[in-house]
Amino acid sequence: MIRVAGRLLPRCYNTTPGFSLTPPAMPLSSGRDTAAAARDPLPVPDYPAGLPVVERRADLLAAIARHQVVVVCGETGSGKTTQLPKLCLELGRGTRGRIGHTQPRRIAVRSLAARIAEELRSEPGQRVGYKVRFQDRVGAGSYVKVMTDGILLAETRSDPELREYDTLIIDEAHERSLNIDFLLGYLRRLLPRRPDLKIIITSATIDPQRFSRHFGDAPVIEVSGRTWPVEIRYRPLRGEDEDERAR
Repeated sequence: MIRVAGRLLPRCYNTTPGFSLTPPAMPLSSGRDTAAAARDPLPVPDYPAGLPVVERRADLLAAIARHQVVVVCGETGSGKTTQLPKLCLELGRGTRGRIGHTQPRRIAVRSLAARIAEELRSEPGQRVGYKVRFQDRVGAGSYVKVMTDGILLAETRSDPELREYDTLIIDEAHERSLNIDFLLGYLRRLLPRRPDLKIIITSATIDPQRFSRHFGDAPVIEVSGRTWPVEIRYRPLRGEDEDERAR
């Protein structure tokens, strides 16, 4: 044993002048910083022509940039579900945390993630990931995370302030399931502690003002729907003899 700086150390210990007994300080980095470093550059989205939500693009970008909460009221076929995450990416969201996008059903989660990934020239699990019960395909480089509302609600237990996200899109809020109602109440109480968090509530045309009042008279952006022509065709009538032969 030898004595160094008043401490007894084994003879094999390094006594070189300038050697410190204190481990060097390591730079601190959060998991989000590590994930951000592993990501591809922020994708530059383009938009399909003809979608009603794209026609309101400038209004939506301005509202999301200016307000912490925005309610988007759009009919079926408006394109709000697939295009809102891309609008958030255009604003630079998804860099300090992910863009979370909730859906009521698991099958919608998978199909939506595949569609957004395709429009961003990527594969599910890369720029766009998804998470449902028993299946997690969110990569370190995922900017957008599509999930069921039940998954997001469960994450509040391990991440009470939802620090994984810098933007949350609560889709199909008009369905008013228990999960959605719990989330809307939780998020309203969370907002004062997360001034950096943006929340977008999407609803069909069923009383969007109720959601606006819930979040302190948040602005409502209305987007028209788009219908497709339907052609009705009738099958020719057949006689009883033809029916018997068909059997």
